[in-house]
Amino acid sequence: MKNILSSIIVLIAIAGCNNSTAENTAAANYEPSDAARPVVSYVPTLPSFNMLGGSGQVTDLSQLKGKKVFVNLWATWCPPCRAEIPSIQQLYAKADKSKTVFVMLSLDNDFETARKFAAKMKMNLPVYYPAGNLPELFNVQGIPVTYIFNEKGELIHRQDGAADYSTQYYIDLLNQ
Repeated sequence: MKNILSSIIVLIAIAGCNNSTAENTAAANYEPSDAARPVVSYVPTLPSFNMLGGSGQVTDLSQLKGKKVFVNLWATWCPPCRAEIPSIQQLYAKADKSKTVFVMLSLDNDFETARKFAAKMKMNLPVYYPAGNLPELFNVQGIPVTYIFNEKGELIHRQDGAADYSTQYYIDLLNQ
């Protein structure tokens, strides 16, 4: 009797793992209607946003589309931001400027603070300042945050927090 009970339990367990029931076959062949198909996830794009440049010119960020765009949100009062700037400068030196644009977007209280800091640190990176409200994509909880957009203006990389941008990964990402 014990052997028969054990055999029944084994058969039930095996039958439960089998996916060839009529019900499962019908489910596998189910074709959802267009309304039930999953929606393709949203790819953030380069926002239209006015920035003030170092010489006082206003630039719309979205007008930089056509090249890869490296955008770094930073501030002079942010130690991790200051710590990663040398690696961004190294990346900038190795990037093909005909294919890539850098935007160091200062979130300091005033642009003069950022410009003085950049001059003191001998930064050769283009420093910008918001000429209006930040776009939704750039409303972040903390800085630094870096965005890299492809030539079509699609976000291809986002880095929250400080990083070492002098690595081969970032060089290849910008120059490919």
